[in-house]
Amino acid sequence: MLRSLYTAASGMVSQQTQIDVTSNNISNVNTVGYKKSRAEFADLMYQTMKYAGTSTSSTTKHPSGIEVGLGSRVTAISKIFSEGSLKQTSTAGLDMAIAGNNGFFQIQMPDGTIAYTRNGQFTKDAEGNIVNSDGYRLLPEMTIPEDATAINVASDGTISVMQPGNTAETQIGQIELVNFINPAGLHALGDNLLVETDASGAPIAGIAGENGFSPIKHGFVELSNVQLVEEMTDLITGQRAYEAGSKAITTSDDMLGIVNQLKR
Repeated sequence: MLRSLYTAASGMVSQQTQIDVTSNNISNVNTVGYKKSRAEFADLMYQTMKYAGTSTSSTTKHPSGIEVGLGSRVTAISKIFSEGSLKQTSTAGLDMAIAGNNGFFQIQMPDGTIAYTRNGQFTKDAEGNIVNSDGYRLLPEMTIPEDATAINVASDGTISVMQPGNTAETQIGQIELVNFINPAGLHALGDNLLVETDASGAPIAGIAGENGFSPIKHGFVELSNVQLVEEMTDLITGQRAYEAGSKAITTSDDMLGIVNQLKR
């Protein structure tokens, strides 16, 4: 009975984590470039009462043994990097979307490190630098001329501007995307920013639309890949499992009460 108490409690802790992860996904259903998370579980160690293959007589053996599970635990919370839907905005600005799963924008952090994101909502600052909503610069750095009348971003990340007196666009730079062998190993900083870890591997740089990298679409943003119906289903499932665990604890407690009464 004590075993069932701890087993049920471990399940409730696991389901609480599932609900926490699902709630965070739902909270970010409208966050541009957000990638949903998924909790992964594994069973705990087993209490073996009889090993499979032990003799039951001089000529027979136990076919399966007796093992009692001791609950579950969270083994990982990983991000799912499937592509979100693309939403058209305006080519007059600097909104960009990576049209596929392969690639991240590079962002220069204030401390000099580099972070990575799928959020392509960019603008320009007072100096003409291309920056995100926090003012962090897009890498490689490039400056948009003050007199630029139009901005064009090609599918390979080449940025060109039209200036007064010119009949042709002037190229000012090219966006370089990066990818990782294991994107799920990236560490989330918040604000839709990720940084590399030993698990993710080092960033692999490339040109959009070439060598496996996805192309860039100017005038679009990538929406969250959260599917609200799926998340609500997971939330209900987690809630019901949590309730069942609570019921198992109540039942075990009632059984302990009966045992205590028998001893009197």
